[in-house]
Amino acid sequence: MPQLLIKGITTENVCQISKSLVEELAAICECGTDNFTIDCLHTTSILDGEIVESFPFIEVRWFERGVETRDRFAATIEKYINTLDIPEFEIAFITYSEDSYYIKGKRFS
Repeated sequence: MPQLLIKGITTENVCQISKSLVEELAAICECGTDNFTIDCLHTTSILDGEIVESFPFIEVRWFERGVETRDRFAATIEKYINTLDIPEFEIAFITYSEDSYYIKGKRFS
């Protein structure tokens, strides 16, 4: 944990930045890089009955680490996505509650 779910950005582009991005994010979160997962979601977006390109969107699922850490985390993602010449994208954070998170059927907290 954290988990990044990415849509609207090619897998090849995400692979280009993934190693350095995760290293920097791990430093921000003060955890190992092995705590991270990145999933590229292949989606089909539809507008007005037509298939259109999916809007670049990154969802971060994690345990809350405070607004300062969240801001640094988002700024780091932005820095790396900007290297891909993607003009517009959005990031949203989904926060898990430790007492509602289970690993192998056992509560995490």
